[in-house]
This record gives sequence, C-alpha cells and structure tokens, in this order.
Amino acid sequence: MRRRSLTAIPAALMALALPGCDDALRTSLTPPSRPPELAQPKPVSAQSQELARYYSALQSDLLTRGLLRRDGGGPDTPYDADDLVQHFETVAFYDEYARGTALGARPNTNAGTLSRWSAPVRIGVEFGASVPPEMRAQDTATIDAYTNRLAQVTKHPITTSGSRPNFHVFIAGTDDSAQIQDRLRQLVPGISIEELALFQNLPRSFYCFVVAVADRNNPHTYARAVALIRAEHPDLFRLSCIHEEIAQGLGLPNDSPTLRPSIFNDDDEFALLTSHDEKLLQILYDPRLKPGMTADEARPVVRVISREILGAPL
Repeated sequence: MRRRSLTAIPAALMALALPGCDDALRTSLTPPSRPPELAQPKPVSAQSQELARYYSALQSDLLTRGLLRRDGGGPDTPYDADDLVQHFETVAFYDEYARGTALGARPNTNAGTLSRWSAPVRIGVEFGASVPPEMRAQDTATIDAYTNRLAQVTKHPITTSGSRPNFHVFIAGTDDSAQIQDRLRQLVPGISIEELALFQNLPRSFYCFVVAVADRNNPHTYARAVALIRAEHPDLFRLSCIHEEIAQGLGLPNDSPTLRPSIFNDDDEFALLTSHDEKLLQILYDPRLKPGMTADEARPVVRVISREILGAPL
C-alpha cells in the first residue's frame, strides 16, 4: 500500500521535540468541548465522497486479487534468521525518503543509524469534524487494542492517552483540512506553509503517512510523532494504515519489496502487522541494541537476537 513515512522534517516541526514544550502545550493537547453545531459530523463534500468511492473500489479490487491478506503469512512466505537480519537492517537503517525531502521525493539510499523511542510513547487520537461517531468509536477501540499489542511485543511503555500525548494520530477527511491545519498550528507555533502542506491536499495515491521527530538533544531517540490517516478509507484500508503508520513511527521507517510477509512493503499483499513484523519490532527494542548504532555495529547483535527469536542455533 502506498503509505508514506518520514523520520525527520525540517524547521518548525522540530518544535515538537523541543525540551520544555510539553508545559506550553498542556492546555492545547486536550481540545475544549465541541460547540453544539459540531457535535455531529457535517455532510461531506463531493470531493470527499469521490475519494471514498475510489478507495472502496480499490480495496475491493485488491481483495479480489488475493491481496490485503490478514493471515500473517504461512508456508508460502518462509523466512529464516538470516532473512530476519537483512529485513531488519532494511527497515531500521534506511528511510523511505531522504531526510528533509518532500513526500514523493526520491528514495534514500544511504544507511542511517538506529533510532527509536526511549521515553514512554503516549498515543493521542484526534478526529476530524467530518468523521462519524461510529467510525470514531471503532477506530478508538482498534488503536487501544493495537497499542496494547505493540507494548507487549516491544516491552516498551506504549499507551493511548488523552493527557500530554507525544504520538498524535489524526483520522480526518479532506473536508477537515482547515481543522488539521489549525491543530498543527497549536501544536507547532511557527510552522511554515511548506510544512503544513505535508498534511494538506495529498494526492490520492498517498493513503496515510507518519512523521517522527528526533529529540534535539539526542538525535537518535524520537520525541514526537504525527500520523495522518484518511477518513475516506473503507474499514480495512483504514485499519491497515493504523497498523503500519504507528509501527513505522516507532522506528521502522522504510518500506521494501524484499520484505515478506510484511506490511513494510508497498505491494499491498499484507494488510495487517504480521508475526514477522512483530519480530522486527522485538529486535528494535531489544536492550542489547542502542540508539545511534550503525548497521555494521548492530548486525552481529541482530544476528544473535534473530536466532534466539526463531530458536535457531547460534
């Protein structure tokens, strides 16, 4: 699926990671009660309806072709410990796009260093005004359950929280663009027009994306993340975006056609996080790996961890 992840963005969005900004944001992170006229979603525009029809037809086509699998793989998708080492290196040390570039720019071919969260991850979910109540309830429950799963896999504190979240997940339609822009201006005072454009007027080939921002004082640990998921998606597409964007925002930023069975692959074969992907996250948060490691430094450690996970001889 054409989901997009960025692990660094320039200028004002770095304010998301500035030390001490939590206090300044504390009052804005929990929006005030909605006015009565916004209590129910407004009728969506023709543009939003067209997008919903497009994504529904696309999902149906992919399902008809046997894609968007939810079985997590099987005998047709074998992999061994050496594969797991290579797959981890591919998704953890490379970015889907070069740092500081716009969505749709050329892929990044230079290996980076290991990055992940050190602080607890607090996921806050916000919905656009156009999102109906039943979708809000469904997606809130989905993200709660998925967050618990990720916490169990990584052994890292990951929770959903309405109090001072540092991983913001926006589920919004194209009609909610102005609302999202205003919200981002609250979260990031001084955000530029170019940076706001990342969250506005996306081509329909971009289903969802996440940006994760490093701590200014520790460039190898994440301090903030923001994900945007289109509300026009049918249920499975939306669920798939939730699975990949939150997982990528934890520190696996790349997609590659070599990964299988995996959602970190733009071929649409798998819709949901697989057991293979869980192993990649387990490796990422193993305490024997340290933020800032290069691929060469991490590789021998990852070999040991991979063989332990798969029960292979060391």
